[in-house]
Amino acid sequence: MKHPALLLSAVCLPVVLLPSSSFAMHISEGILPFSWAAIWFAASAPFLALGLRTLTRRSARDLSSKPLVGMVAAVVFVISCMPVPVPTAGTCSHPCGTGLAAILLGPAMGVVVAAVALLIQALFLSHGGLSTWGANLFAMGVVGSFTGFVVFRAARACGAGPVPAAFAAGLLADWATYATTAMILAAGIRGTSPFWPLAGKIGLAFVPTQLPLGIIEGVITAGMVSLLRKKRPDLLARTALAGVGGEKR
Repeated sequence: MKHPALLLSAVCLPVVLLPSSSFAMHISEGILPFSWAAIWFAASAPFLALGLRTLTRRSARDLSSKPLVGMVAAVVFVISCMPVPVPTAGTCSHPCGTGLAAILLGPAMGVVVAAVALLIQALFLSHGGLSTWGANLFAMGVVGSFTGFVVFRAARACGAGPVPAAFAAGLLADWATYATTAMILAAGIRGTSPFWPLAGKIGLAFVPTQLPLGIIEGVITAGMVSLLRKKRPDLLARTALAGVGGEKR
């Protein structure tokens, strides 16, 4: 990547525009034992490497892809900075935005976008943490991005229009992120307790907040895709949505 400052500046700008007060967000610093934190760093690393390689290749072919990635990264950063505390789960609910990133840029690039957003939030806003960055990246970046992309493509293959497919992608990417977060938390803190009952309890703790937030994220994702198709169809030729701009649905 020849100009990393372009991507970083696009996502750093909202930092100065956000309120100074913050809540613990994503999986908080210190929640996971070191061994589990290391496992999730290792699990996320190949996907991040793939995303960075994809970004390098795409940038070499089309210089205009960098501003697009920066724009999407800024959107994901702001969307995921809307925490709703869930005290019983030791974390917060919030929209993720990675479903949108995945259907616009592809799932590998969605991981990169999530990685940048999560790192800046951990460093400057005390949202999440550096020790849990790998776990948060796996849940939000890897699972969220690939779920959103697969759901979008599957819905399109079944005949759904791009806007309904985007709604389904945003909704299920959000819920998949939190199902994964519940399992990551359960695996890390369970001690001698059975895994699945604890994971189920943590998952249920998210339901009151994440059920409506997932629907809201689906609406946001569908709205963004609809807006791009109407106002900036030229951008679609440089995204994973290339070819859907002229469709009516």
